Amino acid sequence: MTDTTYGAKLQRDGRTYAIQTRIPAGVVTPEDLETIARVAKEFHIPLIKITSGQRFLLVGVQEQDIADVRRELGSIGSASITPGVRYVQSCPGIAYCKNGTQDSLSLAREISDEYAGKEFPAKIKIGVSGCPRCCGESRVRDIGIMGTAKGWTLFFGGHSGFNTRQGEQVATSLTSDEILDLVRNLLAYYKTHAQPKERTSRFLERAGTGWLAEGAGK
Repeated sequence: MTDTTYGAKLQRDGRTYAIQTRIPAGVVTPEDLETIARVAKEFHIPLIKITSGQRFLLVGVQEQDIADVRRELGSIGSASITPGVRYVQSCPGIAYCKNGTQDSLSLAREISDEYAGKEFPAKIKIGVSGCPRCCGESRVRDIGIMGTAKGWTLFFGGHSGFNTRQGEQVATSLTSDEILDLVRNLLAYYKTHAQPKERTSRFLERAGTGWLAEGAGK
């Protein structure tokens, strides 16, 4: 990997690359969509894929075009390429969904903005759901936040890879301010004590779960 290709993923053909976009809470504007379409046409990108993390993946980018594609994408081209918060996904929440009990979109955007560009020992995926149906996949994310009629519930250490793990429930019935403080506490502890490339689920396997209660202020 060179400075030119850093953050772009080499594809199966061994020649072209895929570039992720940054889409906080999975929300795009018509202008964002027009930009993505224009860039894909201009650089003859053959495939645009929506990922499970509610981002767009531009597949088939030529190596010499990577820098220009990122520049033309603007702010949505600044996806996280360092170990840190890769994305914060969200359901529509109470603002739009009839099942919603909490404002997941606003919370997801706030978390995304706070952790954009910050480095951690390994990648972190965050899911925010506005109700217990968990459309934001909260139970299988490193940080999972689920709304209920009584407030927010937080899960830590979930993982949806080869060895799926449901996150540990840390606290429930929290306000938005309380959930933000708890996220900060848990991620600060993880950042200090986790080993390089150790995801939160593997960190819990090694360090145990006893410290979670302290992080929750219990």
